[in-house]
Amino acid sequence: MTVDPLHAAGSHAHGGKMWYFCSRHCLEKFQSDPARYTGENLPAVEIHAAPAASPAEYTCPMHPEIVQNGPGTCPICGMALEPRVVGAEDQESPELADMRRRFWISVALTAPILFTTMGEMAGARLFGGRLVIWIQFLLATPVVVWGGWPFFERAWASIAHRSPNMFTLIALGTGTAYLYSLIAALFPSIFPDSFRVHGGELAVYFEPAAVITTLVLLGQVLELRARSQTSSALRSLLNLAPKTARVVREGAEEDVPLDHIHPGDHLRVRPGERVPVDGTVVEGAGTVDESMLTGEPIPVEKVRGGKVTGGTVNISGSFIMMAERVGSETLLAQIVRMVSAAQRSRAPIQRVADAVAAYFVPIVVVIAVITFIVWAVFGPEPRLAYALVNAVAVLIIACPCALGLATPTSVMVATGRGATAGILIRNAEALEVLEKVDTLVVDKTGTLTEGRPRVISIIGDDSNEVLRLAAAIERASEHPLAAAVIQSAEEKGLQIPRAENVRALPGKGVMGTVESRPVLVGSAGLLIDNQVDPGAFMGRAEALRGEGQIVIFVAIAGRAAGLLAIADPIKPTASEAIQWLHREKIRVVMLTGDNATTAGNVARQLGLDEVRAEVMPAEKAEVIKSLQSQGRVVAMAGDGINDAPALAQAQVGIAMGTGTDIAMESAGITLVRGDLRGIARALRLSRAAMRNIRQNLFFAFVYNTIGVPVAAGVLYPFFGLLLSPMLASAAMTFSSVSVIGNALRLRKVEL
Repeated sequence: MTVDPLHAAGSHAHGGKMWYFCSRHCLEKFQSDPARYTGENLPAVEIHAAPAASPAEYTCPMHPEIVQNGPGTCPICGMALEPRVVGAEDQESPELADMRRRFWISVALTAPILFTTMGEMAGARLFGGRLVIWIQFLLATPVVVWGGWPFFERAWASIAHRSPNMFTLIALGTGTAYLYSLIAALFPSIFPDSFRVHGGELAVYFEPAAVITTLVLLGQVLELRARSQTSSALRSLLNLAPKTARVVREGAEEDVPLDHIHPGDHLRVRPGERVPVDGTVVEGAGTVDESMLTGEPIPVEKVRGGKVTGGTVNISGSFIMMAERVGSETLLAQIVRMVSAAQRSRAPIQRVADAVAAYFVPIVVVIAVITFIVWAVFGPEPRLAYALVNAVAVLIIACPCALGLATPTSVMVATGRGATAGILIRNAEALEVLEKVDTLVVDKTGTLTEGRPRVISIIGDDSNEVLRLAAAIERASEHPLAAAVIQSAEEKGLQIPRAENVRALPGKGVMGTVESRPVLVGSAGLLIDNQVDPGAFMGRAEALRGEGQIVIFVAIAGRAAGLLAIADPIKPTASEAIQWLHREKIRVVMLTGDNATTAGNVARQLGLDEVRAEVMPAEKAEVIKSLQSQGRVVAMAGDGINDAPALAQAQVGIAMGTGTDIAMESAGITLVRGDLRGIARALRLSRAAMRNIRQNLFFAFVYNTIGVPVAAGVLYPFFGLLLSPMLASAAMTFSSVSVIGNALRLRKVEL
């Protein structure tokens, strides 16, 4: 098991390293004989502060704290362990191959047993009574002993570790039926008449023991195959990364393995190829399909300076990119790590199933014993034969695995589905809590708006001339808004001339000479100080400021020439997302450090429920607390370092993937694209996942609630119905497989 050193029950230094333990009992065992537990293969029941996950480490889907090197079985539930790190190749697990081999051989041996039994039922006995028993013994023994050996091993381990599970019940049921039949075949005279069927013959149960074992093997094959599909989304993400990249060096191009790429390398991406790593376009242009990472089907134009992400597909055009993040640092690698970790986390709702499972097996064993006693005392003749069959049926039909798998499988599939739609879920708790959210708090800049100021409008007799000369002056400026002016001129294809004698006046603007003409760019005060009357544009400037835009005056050759209106544009998708959230009865509150005028303008355009402007970063978390004190379940969406405390304070933090790493570290959910519609998608995914989990838990509880009493024979006094142990085995197999099958439906959920 892995243990957080900060919360360990104890520790012990041995072999130059520190070992951590979840209980004093395990610590004492380790101290008594350290060498026993420090070999190459650590027993899964011992506690070890494991290093970062490697492909050699295996863990249990139901109990992620169980970790060991190499494949094996979980000491708690007995299930086959899975690799902690999913490989890009869909390789068949050794456990599945072994169970399939045992199943088909068992089928070949069990079929003749069924043939002889069916012949007897039809009145066509092929062999004498004792000969039939010995034929069934010879055929059933390899099925039960060899085919079912893994179940007996796991049952013994469950007893040794005091963690009874499904395999404990299977081993008890099939073992009891087989051992009784073996003794009956060898020493028939020791049994009383209450074990004998009509005609005085002794009933043996080689056939049920063999059939049950074969059906359980079938169930294991189906379950292991279905479990492998829960990681299909993760494998599809891993397969997005190409195996090679085309490197451009000194005018020559060559294909090299992807792990040979280093930051700073220039890579050629041709039409139809996948972008190999994260980087920036430095030459050429292309149209890139980012749908596998963002969920958006519309391709994105990439030109010089545009950011490209490893794993996306260049549909058309050819460009050269500079590698920036490679290997484990790429966005794709980070997504895979985050999804893998989320799939191993446990949702709070799982505690319900855990509480039931802790008492499940002992209760079932007690019910089986009571069933045997009641049938032995009050049942019809042959009483003891009925008692044995019904007790075995109770043991076989009970399935704690259905309860245990109900939550983890849904979480695994849901987090994988989210990753393919650009929704990265850090842990299962965030997925569960998101469903309950009734208030969404959003930052303005970078969340509702693009986070990059742009020139919205240009006022003047010759707008292009105003923009061209203003860009010339701003090119020499360090003002944050200068980039917006320059970008606007470049987008219009204007030739920006050289400026001379440029001088910045803090708080007022910039002035200089362009093409032998004096140019002023800044506030109205800058123009007035230089004897230029801005009066012709003052009225329009006030109107633009009322709309939350920043106004820059431009004067050319001693005359007011026009205005530049700059604003941080609202994201085109923000309005659609807010409307959907309102339809779902979610209150949307905007927190921003911006001024009240700008914030109010954005709120009016989007129809937000509440606005709190001029909020300092430290105050954002306090606002979240105040909302929570009102009984609200709050989700916070932001993208900046200043949002990190609020993201951590909210019940669910949602970080925009276009923002800072600190924001993403503080959040439970990250939206790769930084699109507010991703919040709507995440909510739909959360609701679908929790609905799926509740369906699984309901089925598992109802199945066992109905199945165990029926197997015990409660319907016999009213309808004369009994449940054969073989049918009980088939029902038990169906329960686990149906839970996994229902979880797999989440792969198709519409987001």
